[in-house]
Amino acid sequence: MDWLRIAGSRCAALFRTRKLDVDLDEELRAHIELAAEENVRRGMTVEEARTAALRTFGGVTQTREAYRMQRGAPWMETLVLDARYGLRQLMRDRGFTLTVLLTLALAIGANTAIFSVVNALLIQSLPYTHPERMGTIFLHVEGAKPVDEMHAIDGAQWETLRDNVPSLIAAVSGATSGVNLQAGQQAQYVHNARVSAHYFDVLAIRPLLGRTFTADDDRPNGPKAVMLSYALWHSVFGSEASIVGQVIRLKGESYTVIGVLPEGAQTPLNADLYTSLQPSRTGEGGGTNFQVITRLRDGATWQQADAEINRAWAFRAADYAREYPGGGRLSFYSVALQRGETAGLRPKALTLMLAAGLILLIACANLAGLTLVRMARRTSEVATRMALGASQWRIQRQLWVENLMLAAAGGAVGTGVGFAALRGLLTLLPTHFLPVENVALDGRVLAFTLAVSLLTSVLFGMLPAMAMRRVDLRSSMGSRAVAGVEKLRLRQCLIAGEVALSLVLLAGAGLLIRTLIHLENLPQGFNPEGIMTGKASLDDARFHDSAAFAQLLDESTTAMLRIPGVKNAAVGLSLPYERALNDGVTFGDGKQAGQRVMTGEVYVTPEYFAALEMPLLSGRYFTDSDGPNTQPVAIVNRTFARKFYGDANPVGHTINKGVVIVGVVADVPVAPGLDSTAPLDSEQMVYIPAKQFSGKLLGLVHVWFQPSWIVRTARPVTGLTEEMQQAMADVDPGLPFSGFYSMKEVLAKRLAMQHVEVALLSTLAGLALLLSAVGIFALVANIVAQRTREIGIRIALGASLGQAMRHVSAMGVRAAAAGLGVGLALCAGVLPVMRSVLYGVAVYDATTGIAVVTTLVIVAFFAATAPALRVARIDPATTLREE
Repeated sequence: MDWLRIAGSRCAALFRTRKLDVDLDEELRAHIELAAEENVRRGMTVEEARTAALRTFGGVTQTREAYRMQRGAPWMETLVLDARYGLRQLMRDRGFTLTVLLTLALAIGANTAIFSVVNALLIQSLPYTHPERMGTIFLHVEGAKPVDEMHAIDGAQWETLRDNVPSLIAAVSGATSGVNLQAGQQAQYVHNARVSAHYFDVLAIRPLLGRTFTADDDRPNGPKAVMLSYALWHSVFGSEASIVGQVIRLKGESYTVIGVLPEGAQTPLNADLYTSLQPSRTGEGGGTNFQVITRLRDGATWQQADAEINRAWAFRAADYAREYPGGGRLSFYSVALQRGETAGLRPKALTLMLAAGLILLIACANLAGLTLVRMARRTSEVATRMALGASQWRIQRQLWVENLMLAAAGGAVGTGVGFAALRGLLTLLPTHFLPVENVALDGRVLAFTLAVSLLTSVLFGMLPAMAMRRVDLRSSMGSRAVAGVEKLRLRQCLIAGEVALSLVLLAGAGLLIRTLIHLENLPQGFNPEGIMTGKASLDDARFHDSAAFAQLLDESTTAMLRIPGVKNAAVGLSLPYERALNDGVTFGDGKQAGQRVMTGEVYVTPEYFAALEMPLLSGRYFTDSDGPNTQPVAIVNRTFARKFYGDANPVGHTINKGVVIVGVVADVPVAPGLDSTAPLDSEQMVYIPAKQFSGKLLGLVHVWFQPSWIVRTARPVTGLTEEMQQAMADVDPGLPFSGFYSMKEVLAKRLAMQHVEVALLSTLAGLALLLSAVGIFALVANIVAQRTREIGIRIALGASLGQAMRHVSAMGVRAAAAGLGVGLALCAGVLPVMRSVLYGVAVYDATTGIAVVTTLVIVAFFAATAPALRVARIDPATTLREE
């Protein structure tokens, strides 16, 4: 352990250098004085005695150095000296230091915030036991259209998976929906997830109380069983242990509580309560849209599971070939649960990480340019140190230490900026947007920040350190540094690179902004002003009967019409901007007779079109007389009429075994569920009277959709939500609204992802533009400072101020112009990648290109011109006298 004691002693000596040096000097002085006194006693004079003592003792300086070598590690001591010297230099040049710290803080902060989200989504382990052994199932039909890769299976596939893949413990879930829970005298809206047996076995979650779902709960028409989350058990049922076995009123039916989940238990669905899905070939959605979750059994491998899956499902390949004409081979494969849960967000997250990386490169180029300028001012200092014997390695190490200190400080500040930016980012994201609950600056994120800080130290310190290797001692000693052509060109190249990368980010942000503007300004087809809507869950056994459903609609809309100021009240399965029910329509006559097509379908009450003020283009609206015992009727939109009837009037034609089309209304933007992938589009739509909607489908449709109550009012909507809730409570106290939304909020909710993309990429692009402007400004300002004598001579020889200013600013403008050219070439290769997120805007949109280039030109012009104004303060006579 002696080596450990010695190492500790040497490290401790680094922090007591001054005291140890003082003690050493006193000890050396004492030894010399004792030797001199001894020589005096021998008969020497005082001067002779001291000289003899020094001669006998040897070199004092060499003794000091030998002692220093013994008491500590020399390289550590010189490193500490470099750090102290570097700190003094940075404190002396505070403007440079603050600029670097601010630039690093913004760049590292942006990377830290975005990496925190990427880490939570793609890297951090899911909060389950052995998450690496958990997965889901994807199926792929080669060449299939419009769906290429699906994350849902049907009932037949589920039964095959359940019974023929012994390597996996498997379970499925349906859609998470809102339902009504009757607790005491008050109904509550809660989130319900429907899961199969073994769902919690896959998650390795043991209940706090009771049991989980079993195969007996899974059979069609099996018992009504429910498991409670810990939070719901605590808040609604007072943490009563006797709750297991009790019957509660849920969705208008009696459910038996079979278990309570432990506190902190997380699932991919994170619902308030869980009911038995009872999956089958004829279950919800016709036995489709089941989401799979699996866990490998002990000793099994994913390769083994994939082989078993494809052997078991091989018989389905022929069925899918018929279902997808022109399609190819069907294949199934396991996917890690984390990848499956984040499949839709992964490309967007990685794109943002790439954009943040470009910001870091721009920042490094900017800092490299600033450091080159600073090094040019320190050329005389470096030359003097080299003339006194300092090696190039010693000088470069000093520069690296300074850069490392800056990067460390910038990383620390950037961590704080990243924390604040992350909080803002999470606030910006819609509720439940991310499939994970915890996004934080954990150890992995901090390690990433440290790595980024070290990388920036290397990147922006590399060029200045290399430039110092070519310092000419003769030309640098005793003269002011002048920017050489080589260094000037290097800084111009850095500026050009910044501008090029900024152009790419600005172009991407511009295209997203244009897309958002296009989507928000689609032809409305209705009047969104003065409307308030409220959603309520009808996934309730009381409303599975057509008569009870029709009575609820009549009584609730009548009650809302009694609210002061309400002009119209109606109910619709979905609203404009929302996704409609996908259903098939079979034409009964005309050229398409017998042909079946997929359309959007919405049931509505008669006042739906008046409440939304949707123009009638042909025929008539629905009336109260359109009921279950009258001629089935439908209204179609303009897109449906044009697509299937051309210029002919569809009114009077029939669909779906005798349903007569009685009207055509304008298109409204909806979330497409058919061929389009746009967030909003004009889909072919069919509207049917709510009272004529199939009673067999009511229970199934309301699992997936919450209908909306719509009121149009001439008064401000303030306070209207309370009155709507009271009107509903007067009709049915057990039916609470789940939420209230204006049409602007419905639109914002639908375009939430576009708003997030625009906000993030625009912020990064604005930051890049700012850094580029700073770089151009610093370049021209440095040229003015270093070429004061040259400019003074030019003016003395007859050049005007304007000519001198143009000469100086032209260097910054030329660098920006070169960057624009490179940036346009980069855009040609990069922007096509964005095609999948652009709607109504071409990849090479001329308006966006002109706006972006114009913005960069204006910013570059002012950044280059502003420091050139200093030329006006140069006095040629004074400048020449100084020289």
